[in-house]
Amino acid sequence: MTSIPPSQSPDKNSAENACKHPRVQIVAREEDAEFVECVECGDIFESSEFKDMVIEDTRLKNES
Repeated sequence: MTSIPPSQSPDKNSAENACKHPRVQIVAREEDAEFVECVECGDIFESSEFKDMVIEDTRLKNES
């Protein structure tokens, strides 16, 4: 097992390097939830979170 040096830690992505999740695919569904995976970076999250990310990104662009 190899460790990741602190300078390359995936938790410390800068805003420039952060994935915007341009392509997602559904990986699971439950009664009230749907989970998607980003094809680019592999992050898995609830689809409602993805919608919130898009709304927040749009709001930030409009404020600039």
